[in-house]
Amino acid sequence: MNLSKMTKITRHNNAVAAGTTDITPSAGIDMQNFEGCLFQVLFGAITAGAATSIKVQQSDDDGVADAYSDLEGTSVTVADDDDNQIFWVDVYRPQKRYLKLIVDRGTQNAVLDGIVAMQYGPRKLPTTHDATTVGGGELHASPDEGTA
Repeated sequence: MNLSKMTKITRHNNAVAAGTTDITPSAGIDMQNFEGCLFQVLFGAITAGAATSIKVQQSDDDGVADAYSDLEGTSVTVADDDDNQIFWVDVYRPQKRYLKLIVDRGTQNAVLDGIVAMQYGPRKLPTTHDATTVGGGELHASPDEGTA
């Protein structure tokens, strides 16, 4: 099994400078033909007193701005001393087709280094990574030592 062939990797949101406004990716992750999605949220500096959290929402229609609803139990609190840490939420078998991870920032600045979505359990193999957000990569099976 090779993880790179069994998942679809998408950069769900770019880095966002320090601020207190919520971060909502413009497009959802299309879960058609996938069982689940592991969202990884990378934080930078978080100012003392910041009220930061993440949550996942779902929708039947990615094109309608207000069509997304929170998924019960997916909220994760990020402490104000969790600088440069990764937080994650894994959603298995969502009930609707599209997912989004939302970053709720309030009271003090929090830096977002980015959000990565890894869809797994594909119905078709191999998967194809999102070419608009993933530059490339390589798979190596039992490589010999030598020049990289």
